[in-house]
Amino acid sequence: MPMPGTARKAAVKLNLSVQYAVPTAGLPTRPAFRRWVKAALALPAELSLRLVDEVEGRALNRDYRGKDYATNVLSFAYGEMVDAAGGTRLGGDVVLCVPVVAAEAQAQGKPLEAHYAHLTVHGVLHLQGFDHESEHDAAIMEQRETDILKALGYDDPYRSEKR
Repeated sequence: MPMPGTARKAAVKLNLSVQYAVPTAGLPTRPAFRRWVKAALALPAELSLRLVDEVEGRALNRDYRGKDYATNVLSFAYGEMVDAAGGTRLGGDVVLCVPVVAAEAQAQGKPLEAHYAHLTVHGVLHLQGFDHESEHDAAIMEQRETDILKALGYDDPYRSEKR
């Protein structure tokens, strides 16, 4: 039961495949990723989340974005799809590069789990059309990320940048 004065978000249907292409020791669990993805969704979805090494992360970033380095998160939106019952659902993939995420968390002094939660939410928001190409759009996306992460019990991921 929600606390008085708080709205409860309606449950969003999610079909999520979590793929570990790296050793799983020290990585978040499938239920954790599912919780973070669901928190960021505004509509039903069929998504894959893949955790990769630096070689695969670099190849994907190079092949799809023309940037020859591994980056923390990549999102590949397939757009909205119509299912057999006529319902709309979001389709796409989110790729997290494990060594980049770990290095960033350490360099930024953030708990690794919180950084994974942030980048998962960030990637799912990209699938839904959010971006940070302009200052205005970045402010909207960052506020949305901050609100979602706060609801999940994590600190503002942009706190150090706002000082």
